Amino acid sequence: MKATSALPAIRYAIVPKSPAAHLFEVTVTVSNPAPEGQRFTLPAWIPGSYMVREFARNIVTIGATCRGRKVALDKLDKHTWQAAPCKGTLIVTYEVYAWDLSVRAAHLDDSHGFFNGTSVFLRVEGQEQAPCEVDVLRPRGAAYKAWRVATALEPAQGTAALDFGRYLAVDYDELIDSPVEMGAFVHGTFKACGVTHEVAITGPVPNLDLDRLLRDMKKICEAQIRLFEPGASSRSRVPMSRYVFLLMTVGEGYGGLEHRASTALLASRNDLPVQGQTNMSDAYRGFLGLVSHEYFHTWNVKRIKPAVFAPYTLDQENYTRLLWLFEGFTSYYDDLMLVRSGVIAPAAYYDLVAKTVANVLRGSGRFKQTVAESSFDAWTKYYRQDENAPNAIVSYYTKGSLVALALDLTIRSRTRGQKSLDDVMRALWQRYGRDFYRGSPVGIDEDAVQPFFEEVSGLDLSEFFATAINGTRDLPLATLLERVGLTLSPVTPENGRPALGAKTAKRGDDLTLTQVLDGGAAQAAGLSAGDALVAIDGLRVTPGNIDKLLERYRPGDRVTVHAFRRDELRETALTLDAPEISQYRIAETKDRAAAQRRAKWLSA
Repeated sequence: MKATSALPAIRYAIVPKSPAAHLFEVTVTVSNPAPEGQRFTLPAWIPGSYMVREFARNIVTIGATCRGRKVALDKLDKHTWQAAPCKGTLIVTYEVYAWDLSVRAAHLDDSHGFFNGTSVFLRVEGQEQAPCEVDVLRPRGAAYKAWRVATALEPAQGTAALDFGRYLAVDYDELIDSPVEMGAFVHGTFKACGVTHEVAITGPVPNLDLDRLLRDMKKICEAQIRLFEPGASSRSRVPMSRYVFLLMTVGEGYGGLEHRASTALLASRNDLPVQGQTNMSDAYRGFLGLVSHEYFHTWNVKRIKPAVFAPYTLDQENYTRLLWLFEGFTSYYDDLMLVRSGVIAPAAYYDLVAKTVANVLRGSGRFKQTVAESSFDAWTKYYRQDENAPNAIVSYYTKGSLVALALDLTIRSRTRGQKSLDDVMRALWQRYGRDFYRGSPVGIDEDAVQPFFEEVSGLDLSEFFATAINGTRDLPLATLLERVGLTLSPVTPENGRPALGAKTAKRGDDLTLTQVLDGGAAQAAGLSAGDALVAIDGLRVTPGNIDKLLERYRPGDRVTVHAFRRDELRETALTLDAPEISQYRIAETKDRAAAQRRAKWLSA
């Protein structure tokens, strides 16, 4: 074990009982249950994904025994059970339905098994600090003999790495923060600053260039380690003794979730590099950005945390106004680390920033919600977006990344290159993160962030915080980028096609409005999300011909639109908008002094 506890270990066992039925069977054994009756609770959400998901709804059957005899187990609320008093060892056995192919929950079939501890391991109330043992068992049958286990949990004595068997966690928090993948996965390793990093890839990937993938991931990981602990190369700088990437490949998919010494990733197999190809495709670049994002969380949010996350309260929402710092800043550094590590060229990085700018400027919600408010409302707005989302909210991810870019360039400019956002991140690490799991966990309070940034940078940042974080004005990115020799400009669509002022999607044979934008042509004409376009000026509209139809008009032209709302046919006059600016371009200037500042920023 990594630590000792006065409490006896809580013992878990998990087995894929029926892969075809997607059922894990889990047991939890408590040798010292509470005299008045032991309570058990399953988390309602998983850290890093700010939405109450009610994992307890996937428990199919549950029961308890005390010294071999069945005892009552009463359900108190949606995710809490209490066993009758038990003098002796108490065992709770339950089945978990696992059919969520994402990074957030659990998934099981005859090809693999994956679970996050928040989905499968009941918390023994009052004994959260007790050490935990979990026996990961192989499913029965010859078809599963080739299966292995990948996890950041420490193997117990007698269990070899990648084998089924017993694994250890210092406490319940580490147990549920260490996802497990089981199956016949591809396995690779590399060392970053002396620490072993493992990659387990589940799902078929024809002609995968594993060597290239490992080389690129190594570069990214080492660049991030050296950001937080510059100047040394020993493994003592790395906040974990081993790190594991768990990657599930599918036909179409994208997502990641951070953990203290591992990450779960979901990606399209077409995103991964192919043997014999040396170019950097957009898809592979996007995947490496995902890797970079989740790995950066090893420092920023897994160890440097908001105070309300130290510790998490997993049975209800944990509100913070700081997700712009923990997700937004991570979204800034994920792409920046690609160019700093040499995995992509500066021009490719400019394209990524330009896409983020376009994404943020596309929605009018940025004028109504600050990134601090967006952070606080993540539980009810960002993770539960509806058709009005572009008009009502701003993303603490995307605008948060631009806030980080603006703050980094502001600090560099006002200190003449003597300080940067890197210095702030290192200071956060030293004060709040480095010893987070070594002693009493302490997070940063909301009202301490601005003073801390000012202390490290030596600047008065009150105006910046008022406008960029607690305000809704657009950031002065063009001016800030000009100081490092870059121009930011909109790209006018070449086709000049007018716009409807709405987002559309194919629904069956219909072209349906999915989002109607504030102040746009569709809204002014009385159209709404969910309306199915039928005709424009008497000509039938289909998902395949809408662009060609609109090319016959100019902005400001007035057209007659027929559309179905539910089963009611509506007719309205619509004045077409100017072409939507959906792209921006960032290009280098010839200013030599600015180029030197740019080189320092991009190389750190």
